[in-house]
Amino acid sequence: MPIGRPVATIVLSPAEKEKLTLIANRPKSNQRDALRARIILEASGGLSNTEIARRERVSLPTVGKWRSRYARQKIEALADAPRSGAPRSIDDKKVEEVLTKTLETTPRARTHWSSRLMAKEAGISEHSVLRIWRAFGLKPHRVDSFKLSADPMFVEKVRDIVGLYLNPPDKAIVLCVDEKSQTQALERSQPILPLRPGLPERQTHDYVRHGTLSLFAAYDAATGRVLGRCHQRHRHQEFLAFLGRIDAAFSDDGKSQLHLIIDNYSTHKTPKVHRWLLRHPRFHLHFTPTGSSWLNMVERFFARITTEAIRRGSFSSVRQLQAAIDAYLAEHNKEPKPFTWTASADSIFRSLKTPFLKSTSLSGHWKGPTLSRRELFGASWRG
Repeated sequence: MPIGRPVATIVLSPAEKEKLTLIANRPKSNQRDALRARIILEASGGLSNTEIARRERVSLPTVGKWRSRYARQKIEALADAPRSGAPRSIDDKKVEEVLTKTLETTPRARTHWSSRLMAKEAGISEHSVLRIWRAFGLKPHRVDSFKLSADPMFVEKVRDIVGLYLNPPDKAIVLCVDEKSQTQALERSQPILPLRPGLPERQTHDYVRHGTLSLFAAYDAATGRVLGRCHQRHRHQEFLAFLGRIDAAFSDDGKSQLHLIIDNYSTHKTPKVHRWLLRHPRFHLHFTPTGSSWLNMVERFFARITTEAIRRGSFSSVRQLQAAIDAYLAEHNKEPKPFTWTASADSIFRSLKTPFLKSTSLSGHWKGPTLSRRELFGASWRG
């Protein structure tokens, strides 16, 4: 006859075993949870409590406790049971007072509350204030920025550009065109210290300016390739020269229609640019709404080249900066990967719950004047 308490039998399904293995091996798992997961995995493998305790260097009661808990409640049993703790010292009225003051008032001569100021105002500890703020997701020290477009044609322009991304016309090349102007050639005042174990790369906060240049870029929405050219200045002359470069790069048989998504910068709308476009009818310009540069995918490419090639560099001249940009463009175009636009126009409108959208009768769906695809996108739009 066996002596001692009966040992719970652990039988794991494939899903349970996979979940426990993930908890046990994931580097970011809490060590307490990883230990409990290993105990259950070893128990399911037929090991005795004594063997598991020796392997994991824990006591026999610890192994028995988690083994029996798992047998009764499965994976939910691995979490700690709630504890009663000390009785509340802050009642609901005080919590409401802190929340009301945080949301509806500001301290004297200051723009926002700090935990110390609120603790003094409410007569409770700073840690109590922080716990209340954390429970209700309040972060008075943070501020986010936003920009609402006041363009009267906002809805139509969004539908136009998003339509080009999601369903471009037949025989059309969609190019996102813009200029990264005033890119500075900055040289750090002292040599950059390289990355070392335990230490990040280090550079001085001060620098010497060696001039600026403007990067003109055309991002092919279908392939991810980028046609770029650096210029010293940022005028309509340089923009016309870049349009000519686009025309030559995408010449082929001359039958492809080029749809350019650009912003409302004044150099894009000069009389000379207009006359050039009349002489090149395969070019079609689609302007983003004012204050809505996020609609132009080339902006995401500009963010990438800034992060990966410009911001941490040290350039002793504009020529050296231009060489770095040209090298990045060449490397990028070896294995281009296009960004994938997934948001529909309606989903964008739903996310912008603002008085502007209410004034245009947008409450989830467009309820304004019905415009045909020809009126919105031109005759070449594919239905």
